[in-house]
Amino acid sequence: MELHDVWFVLIAVLWIGYFFLEGFDFGVGVLTKLLARNRPERRVLINTIGPVWDGNEVWLLSAGGATFAAFPEWYATLFSGFYLPLLVILVSLIVRGVAFEYRAKRPEENWQRNWEHAIFWCSLIPAFLWGVAFGNIVRGVKLDQSHEYVGNVLDLLNPYALIGGLVTLTLFTFHGAVFTALKTVGEIRERARKLALWVGLVAAVLALIFMLWTQIENGDGKSLVAFAVAVAALVAALVANQAGREGWSFAFSGVTIVAAVAMLFLTLFPNVMPSSLNDEWSLTVTNASSSPYTLKIMTWCAVIATPIVMLYQGWTYWVFRKRIGTQHIAEPVH
Repeated sequence: MELHDVWFVLIAVLWIGYFFLEGFDFGVGVLTKLLARNRPERRVLINTIGPVWDGNEVWLLSAGGATFAAFPEWYATLFSGFYLPLLVILVSLIVRGVAFEYRAKRPEENWQRNWEHAIFWCSLIPAFLWGVAFGNIVRGVKLDQSHEYVGNVLDLLNPYALIGGLVTLTLFTFHGAVFTALKTVGEIRERARKLALWVGLVAAVLALIFMLWTQIENGDGKSLVAFAVAVAALVAALVANQAGREGWSFAFSGVTIVAAVAMLFLTLFPNVMPSSLNDEWSLTVTNASSSPYTLKIMTWCAVIATPIVMLYQGWTYWVFRKRIGTQHIAEPVH
């Protein structure tokens, strides 16, 4: 296996890790409006992800940085062609982070309510747009002979990509509901389990349509295995949720996301960005990659840094592993 193939796999792993981790905190952000009935319950939801949400975004930064260094032409074409949706995602992530930090800085009702609106919308929008973006990457976009995107924003809003956006939105919301049930006690935990069932069923229908479409258009034997794993894991997550086994349900919902994203990368390889105008104009792991020397240096850096990052992030989750409820929410002091 060549180094550019290795880095394609590593970038896939980074995106899988990002969607697995950021997926549930996007879901929790959406649930602040769908599940929480009052401000203490919204504070419970926010506190479940408070210690970890910013660490989860490290995976996005790593995926973007690795793409820039390992496949600069892929990075350039992707970020120029998808400029507007990626800008919306970036602004949403910035506002979302500010909302987490500033929401409780002042006691006024309007102040806190507006930041809570920001948390909801700035969780929902990226959860949807990431699916739209990856749907277009897998489906192929209008790349010319110079590997430049010659379409427009409306070309990105095709049925396949929009279904992909609905899949990520509902799947992340299900993942977040299961995480909420795992991390909370009392009435909010029971409501999270009930909501997880209904959101999970909707996600299952949408995911089945999207993955079948993907398999028929671009799939092979390896992607079919990932497809089967994703379906089986989602069914297992729903069953475990109904049985009150939140830990198993969260694990299986995570496997669903891992297998589904792996399927997308398996159908994509060896392309990194297919051209819908001419197959010969597609960006591949070969024509989009950096020099072997650059990839070699990056590989050594990844070998050293990746275990350190995973260790400190795992330690964070271990430290903040206990359940919380409204009884643990102290009155704000200003």
